[in-house]
Parts: sequence; C-alpha cells; structure tokens
Amino acid sequence: MNPKITDWQGRRVWLIGASAGIGAALAKELAGRGARLALTARDAGKLKALAISDALLLPLDATSTADLAVARQTLNLAWGGIDLCIYLAGDYTPMTAETFDLARMEQMFAINFTAATRLTATILPDLLEQNQGGLAFFASVAGYRGLPKALAYGPGKAALIHFAEVLHLDLAPKNIGVWVINPGFVATRLTAKNDFTMPALITPEEEANLTVDGLKRGKFEIHFPKRFTLFMKFMALLPYRLYFPFIRRTTGG
Repeated sequence: MNPKITDWQGRRVWLIGASAGIGAALAKELAGRGARLALTARDAGKLKALAISDALLLPLDATSTADLAVARQTLNLAWGGIDLCIYLAGDYTPMTAETFDLARMEQMFAINFTAATRLTATILPDLLEQNQGGLAFFASVAGYRGLPKALAYGPGKAALIHFAEVLHLDLAPKNIGVWVINPGFVATRLTAKNDFTMPALITPEEEANLTVDGLKRGKFEIHFPKRFTLFMKFMALLPYRLYFPFIRRTTGG
C-alpha cells in the first residue's frame, strides 16, 4: 500500500514540529538510525537543544507559505530533494460548547490542518518530479468521531485524516507514499492540559518507536496503542443512537 521503510541510513527526512514531545522523540530515534534530518519548529533554541549532530535546523512558522517555500529551497540546495516529510506540528486546548472560542478554534485549525495543506502544496511538485518519496501526517484518534472537549481539536484532525486518504488515492500509483499516524494519548505538554484520566497513555519515546515500526510495514494508517485504538475504531462503527449514549456514559461528557 505504501513503500516499506526498513533502512533509514542516509534517508533525507524533514520533520515539522520537531522541538518537543513526539517530534523531538522521533527526531532522536531517526537520528540514531542514520537518517539525515532537517528539523523545523518556531523555537530555534529548542531545536538546537536537541543536539542532533549534522541536522539542518530550519526554524519557521509552519502556517506561513513564504517560510515553507524558503525552507524547501534550502533543502533542495543542501540535499537535492526530500525522501520523507513528516508533519507533527499540533495545537490543543480542551473546548466544549460552553467554552467555545472561535478565535482559538481557528488558531488550532490553522496548525492542525491548514498548515499541513500548505506544506503539501510546497513540496508536492518536488515529489511528483522525483516520482518517489512521501508525506506522513500526525493526526489523532480524536479525528475518528466526535468526542467530549474536542470541539476545536477533533474537526482539524478529522479533516487531516480525510486529506491524507485522498492524497493516498492520488499518489500511490505514482510511487509516492502517504501515511496518516493516529496515536491515542501520548504524554506531552498538550495532553497535560486534560483534566481526565487518559487510558493507555504512552511516552513520546514509545510513540516514536511505534511510528518507525509502522513505517516499516507499509500500511496507510499507523495507529497505536492497539488496545486503545482498536476500541476507538469499533466505537466509530456504532450508529449514533448507540454511540452518543455510550460516550456520554463512559466519559461523563
């Protein structure tokens, strides 16, 4: 379904959202496997603090088309192309109807979805010209179905999953991989905002290992931990008359 990535030695990988949490853990994991890395985030100091030898540091605003274009040009001059681009940038604030904040929702949507489409528009011509390479997007199981307190977060992740699905249909015949990574709860500064118990919580380092394992298998969707994500997939199949009462009862939402 997708190219199977079994050897990272010398592979040119651009990580967007690499300064902390999942992105930082994945950067360190791939560096240890011999990948050539370009690391992007807003905070240049945090990228330097990762201390990954020989990594290209490209601090920028991922929502800026102009910034992305400059980074693409820099990478093409340095590397002559990209083998894999991974979009990890994300934003999250719990939100309900009672706390609905349109400006905050639009800000989150800009990071969680719109910036990913701008990145795609930036590098897609190069991937098509190379007739190889790929794009991987970090979404979330929150994009499977509506969940309490995800009024602003869930829709952006659902849109990202849908976007990746359509891209895969278009690009797989051209030997260009498209992956969507849907983790459950990962212990980061964003999930620390939650005031409820997060089942099957994993560390960013565990998440990085599971992502690399998933890329090795060549499937379109990489989701983990399975004990949680398979349950969420089952819930997504329920009719609304069963889904809504169950979610309210189990989450208190």
